[in-house]
Amino acid sequence: MQAPQMHFWKKIPVFRYILPFSTGILLQWYLQFPNSYSIVFFIFSLAAILLYNLFSIKSKFRFAQLNGFLIHLLLVSLGALLVWQKDIRNSKEWYGKHANNKAAFIAILQEPPVLKPNSYKALASVKFLIYKDSISHVHGNLIIYFKKEQIDNQLSSGTEIMIFKKLEPIKNAANPGGFDYERFSLFKNITHQVFLNTSDFRIIKTNSHDYFKEKIVTLRHFIIKNLRKYIHGEKERGLAEALLVGYKDDLDKNLVQAYSNTGVVHLIAISGLHVGLIYSILLFLTKKLKRSKLNLLRIIIILCSLWIFAFLAGAQPSVLRSALMFSLLASAQVLGKRSYAFNSLAFSAFILLCLNPFLLWDVGFQLSYAAVFSIMLFFRPIYNLLPTQNKILNYLWAIIAVTLAAQILTSPISMYHFHQFPLLFLPTNFIAVPLVSVILIGEVILTAIFFIEPLANLLGLLLSKLIYALNTHIERMNDVFFAVWDGIQLSVIQSVLLLVFAAGSGFWLIERKKRLLFLSMGSLMAFFILRTASFYTAIQQQKLIVYNVPKYQAIDIIEGRHLVFAGDDVLIDDNFLRNFHIKPSRILHRVSKPPLHIREKSFNVKGKNIVIADTSLWLEKNSEKKNVDLLVLSKNPKVYINNLHQVFNIKQIVADASTPAWKVKLWKKDSDSLQIPFHDVSEKGAFVMKL
Repeated sequence: MQAPQMHFWKKIPVFRYILPFSTGILLQWYLQFPNSYSIVFFIFSLAAILLYNLFSIKSKFRFAQLNGFLIHLLLVSLGALLVWQKDIRNSKEWYGKHANNKAAFIAILQEPPVLKPNSYKALASVKFLIYKDSISHVHGNLIIYFKKEQIDNQLSSGTEIMIFKKLEPIKNAANPGGFDYERFSLFKNITHQVFLNTSDFRIIKTNSHDYFKEKIVTLRHFIIKNLRKYIHGEKERGLAEALLVGYKDDLDKNLVQAYSNTGVVHLIAISGLHVGLIYSILLFLTKKLKRSKLNLLRIIIILCSLWIFAFLAGAQPSVLRSALMFSLLASAQVLGKRSYAFNSLAFSAFILLCLNPFLLWDVGFQLSYAAVFSIMLFFRPIYNLLPTQNKILNYLWAIIAVTLAAQILTSPISMYHFHQFPLLFLPTNFIAVPLVSVILIGEVILTAIFFIEPLANLLGLLLSKLIYALNTHIERMNDVFFAVWDGIQLSVIQSVLLLVFAAGSGFWLIERKKRLLFLSMGSLMAFFILRTASFYTAIQQQKLIVYNVPKYQAIDIIEGRHLVFAGDDVLIDDNFLRNFHIKPSRILHRVSKPPLHIREKSFNVKGKNIVIADTSLWLEKNSEKKNVDLLVLSKNPKVYINNLHQVFNIKQIVADASTPAWKVKLWKKDSDSLQIPFHDVSEKGAFVMKL
């Protein structure tokens, strides 16, 4: 009698346990409930599980579902506990709790200051708080901007400085749809920033970093130095540095945009792809060991090589994450069972989330695991669609199958974060991925033979030509007018539904269970229903938005999916400023056409009178005040709220981010005395008014 076959879903318990664990992480972050709740649930569920294991076999079978619930409760509470513990704001030694105007801080630079347009920027770790005559140990990270003309040559990684200036909390611009920089920084334990003149700090030590980090930084600089020496061409050199050690300061911005538009931006970010390439090459090179008794030697060679590459690449978090993931996958290869590979993938994610639960929001973390999981799930079904005996065709089809498989689960995540889908990802990846593999191996060899200058020069010249060919291919694909489907707006729920549809389809291909097909099709149907509803809502919308764009005037008037823009010309001409500050809002509101630019300073929209005061106004008193629904104070106008109040019946005043801070304080004071609502976008973020 044949034993019943175990369902594939039951073969991957670690993967199933990731779901409740992640749920606990999300619940704690978004609900922010007291830590005592998580502790109580954790202790209760753990005690109940231990008690369950004392039951008889019959009782265990009877209460099996209850035990499953308790395990899930344990994982949910564990996720919540880790989030609370990792949030630096809950630490008693967080420097943000002790900072005040009279306090001084001692901080250690974690990196050499990087040149920015108007300053030098560096990440620092705060170690001590000095207040009056006492010194307290504190911790947390801080972004420091040094005045460009006054930076000291002694400032480098490991320099210890004393700061006398008040620290400013990091805040979002708070424009609709904008990047949550405050949360992004918090997840890295960065909560404050400060701009320093030479009188605001004093150097205490110039060399206080730890030995291990010093060696990593030295190795990283050594690799960059050799790449700059042997790789020719600015674009080629910048890409070579990004590929091997993740150094992006020399990258050409237009080239990066081209890589993004064509769906290969992951190639220039050290991540799972690079470690995956090394892993695949190692599997191929050690294939013969698999069939012998040297399988253990094979896994040792693979693991050592992966971690050597990780440290050679600078030991960045994304590299170490990928090295751990592929190390566990490599271990699963020894066992030779596919389900173990899924468990290993999930186990590596579980370990990383235990160390840092905020990785759940990290785009690199999401895309890395989605890509590997997608390849494991879909590569074989896609590959089997076109079986061939020709080795060359088989190799080419394998590349296409891997590219298609990886795209299935990464596309919803990529569209959610980046609001675009590269339509030419297949032909672009078909050329780019093999080229990057060759270039990456060549760079590793170049780093190893740097001391043999004739060979290093020859290899550097060859790599320069290969990188030039790669960049040229990407730029030409980007020039195709339909290279990218831009302006995609997906909500979190819509993205999750697409992921459930794709993953459900993958599991259905493995198990052929009808319920998986129903789950997949149901998710797709729900996605289209929500998407249709979102377009209907967009057609009905009518609002005015005053954006928080430092030093510039920017106002959008949205009616349905049409847009009128009032503001500075530079925000039309400068792609970076527009894309960073304004475009996310327009994507969020599903604006379908380029905006109409108006220059009027007084207009009526849907019965509401709008006045933009960016110059001195000519005020003429009348017997009856004119109603002004919204007065936008912009630039540096010579106006007084009291005088305006005598002429206009003002319902709302907004000061945009181009106004001087000292004037905004005076205007707000006068507005408060007259009981006129006042909104400062620099302080509160963008102002949104329904029309």
